[in-house]
Amino acid sequence: MIDSQKSKKLDDSWGLPFKIRPLSTILGAEIIGVSLEKAIHSEIFPSIYEVFLQYQLVLFQDINLVPDQIIKFSRNFGELQVHESMSYVDPELGYKDYPEIHILSNLDKYGNPTGKHPYSSTLHWHSDGSWMRRAPLATLMYAESVAWKGGETHFCNMYRTYEELSTQMKERLSGLRAIHNLNFTRSRRFDKNLSEFQPDRVMPISHPIISTHTKTGRKYIFLGDHAESIQGMDYEESRALIEKLNQQLVQDRFIYRHKWKPQQLLIWDNPSLLHKGTAYDYAKERRVMLSCTVFDDKPLLRQIGKGHP
Repeated sequence: MIDSQKSKKLDDSWGLPFKIRPLSTILGAEIIGVSLEKAIHSEIFPSIYEVFLQYQLVLFQDINLVPDQIIKFSRNFGELQVHESMSYVDPELGYKDYPEIHILSNLDKYGNPTGKHPYSSTLHWHSDGSWMRRAPLATLMYAESVAWKGGETHFCNMYRTYEELSTQMKERLSGLRAIHNLNFTRSRRFDKNLSEFQPDRVMPISHPIISTHTKTGRKYIFLGDHAESIQGMDYEESRALIEKLNQQLVQDRFIYRHKWKPQQLLIWDNPSLLHKGTAYDYAKERRVMLSCTVFDDKPLLRQIGKGHP
């Protein structure tokens, strides 16, 4: 476990087998001087994992990945999610031999822009799969094609938002659990049924609003767009509190904005970062991203039955 009291982040002075370039003052680091093939070696990967936990987001640039390499590298972080559909646009699109890879693309099977965003709820602040029985520890995303304008991914540091909450607000949120519900997100964010992508049997899940990271021991705020209500609280009152918190937590000073380039790979810490995409010209631009989701091996969830409060 990382020492949560460290004030100094890992850097080149620690004798790491690669160089680190911070991406911002708030989060993120680029790893320089090591290929992904070498990165998975037992003498190197532990250092990469340390950087991932401390900086919350890691960038590799100028790498030409093939599906097998993405899977091989991703598995070093943990067990991968197997997707029922490999593409949000068309279940027939994707790598049929690699169901762990999800494709987020605005292209049809002929390679032409569809004019629609492949998954519009990602334009709102969220944590990937917070509604799942095993909430993800990490997301890995690789850029094949990127939009010339827009199509960015923004990240907000939930460690820092917790640290700067008032004592009164920390006391108010202590012990409260937010119910994360995929069907709630579907009903308000999509213009079509996504049952072909995710099964209707998914049940709501509750997580502590003030959670403790299973790897670092640090506290963070865990909410986002999938959080529907607060367990044991009046529904309308809890909706108002969640909306208020979701707006107040994502302050500019806690945010890193990533402008994608082709052949970049990002790995980010899902629990401690909220993220969202930005819009682009879906009818003219081509954007193709490959992603893998890594499960946390120590989930902090409770399943909620039907008719949850």
